[in-house]
Amino acid sequence: MINGSNKIGYQESSESTQVTYAFEATTLKTLPEAFHTATTKEVNTAVEKAKLAFGVYRKTSPRQRAHFLRLIADEIEALGSELIQRAMAESGLPEGRVTGERGRTTGQLRLFADLVEEGSWVDAVIDPAMPDRKPLPRLDIRRMLVPVGPVVVFTASNFPLAFSTAGGDTASALAAGNPVIIKAHESHLGTNELVATAILRAAEKSGMPDGVFSSLNSMGYEVGSQLVMHDDVASVAFTGSYRGGKALFDLAQKRKNPIPVFAEMGSINPVFVLPQAVQERGVALAQELAGSITLGVGQFCTNPGLIIAIDTPEARQFCEALAKAIETTQYGIMLNEGIRTNFEQKVRHLSSIDPVTLLGASLNEQLPHTVRATVATVSGSDFLEHPHLREEVFGPFSLVVLCADRLEMEAVATDLEGQLTATLMTGDDDDLYVGKLFDLLTQKVGRILFDGVPTGVEVGHAMHHGGPFPATTDSRFTSVGTKAILRFVRPVAYQRVPAALLPDALKDENPLGIWRKVNGIFTKDPL
Repeated sequence: MINGSNKIGYQESSESTQVTYAFEATTLKTLPEAFHTATTKEVNTAVEKAKLAFGVYRKTSPRQRAHFLRLIADEIEALGSELIQRAMAESGLPEGRVTGERGRTTGQLRLFADLVEEGSWVDAVIDPAMPDRKPLPRLDIRRMLVPVGPVVVFTASNFPLAFSTAGGDTASALAAGNPVIIKAHESHLGTNELVATAILRAAEKSGMPDGVFSSLNSMGYEVGSQLVMHDDVASVAFTGSYRGGKALFDLAQKRKNPIPVFAEMGSINPVFVLPQAVQERGVALAQELAGSITLGVGQFCTNPGLIIAIDTPEARQFCEALAKAIETTQYGIMLNEGIRTNFEQKVRHLSSIDPVTLLGASLNEQLPHTVRATVATVSGSDFLEHPHLREEVFGPFSLVVLCADRLEMEAVATDLEGQLTATLMTGDDDDLYVGKLFDLLTQKVGRILFDGVPTGVEVGHAMHHGGPFPATTDSRFTSVGTKAILRFVRPVAYQRVPAALLPDALKDENPLGIWRKVNGIFTKDPL
């Protein structure tokens, strides 16, 4: 049952008389529950509980944390249709998409449970003592990764489950041994409360300390700012706009003790359609890219917002085919009114710029609160002269850049800012283009693709979902996949520490049975 309270560890709290409401995305109708915004006292209590919980939770065994994560997945699934229907109402997303996202959410939790239980992610390294080494003896030094402390997670608007309350940020932070405090997104307050309750049920069932998880409601920026500035918060995760992520990053650097903010802030995900690819399969590529542009009403961080080609007759035919594919798409409901308004304003602005030419837009009958998928085009030279054309338009929009030649295409690639992804659509005889572009783009992105669309991010061990600034605040880390856990840990070296005090991962007998690097060699053998 949704009651609108803040979840501060195992305590429900509704101290504030200031309330906010969730909205039904398709009609903008106010949903009935009143959600109490967190007070300063409630924020402080949540952090204080998290700090106390950290002292206990960081010492839990890998098996205990894995059990906790699997129970969270079970409890989310036990919510059944109530969760699906609420997420659909608040996001406007169809049932199939929400059901699939729930599967991704529970899958992530179980993947991190497996990772924690296997244990080698702690990167245990042991250089045993060498007392007889000449000219100087070597002391016993051992190193591993340890959790950092309470983590604040800002949930995303475009994924009400998979990048939200129990999403990848929360799963990876809990897996590492850190308590989590959620700042609920205003677009899906009810969905957040249902999932938060499921997490807390799992925490109680698995015997986790009070304060290992909390969820706070808010209206505006005050609660988020208080959390980021609190001395006992150790790290922040954010998925959203450049403006929001950069504001949090800057705020965290003003603290007496600055902390990392791992913010994913947007990307235009350029797709380079090379001449032979256009000639061989231009119409098919247009259909494929139109599907990627409009997938989820374009509200994916990997939406292909920029398509670059050489201006040839075949490329013009590709543009016509892309326009026709876009024109036949249905109008889409966006996640909330703010996102819809921002999308329409940006599309109108871009369409009014002289060098930009509209290619096509959805022609079906428009329903209330929906937007038209749109594609436009501009020459390579004009694109290079107008830096604002590189800005992300969050939604079903893409700009086609038609370059005069290979050198201009390479200039466009050189001029791009950091991105989450870049894609090369190639043909059999495009080698002249591929080598240089591949070299340029690998310096700009976190993931480079060949002959496929960037939407759809596999959750696995090899995935890197990040990229150079301004795509993220730290390109070394991913927000998707098992390596996401590295955001919320730090290395500690143990020099001549007595055996009884060493963590299990570093003990001579290797009681966890994990892979360790001993004298530079990976082994599971005891010392």
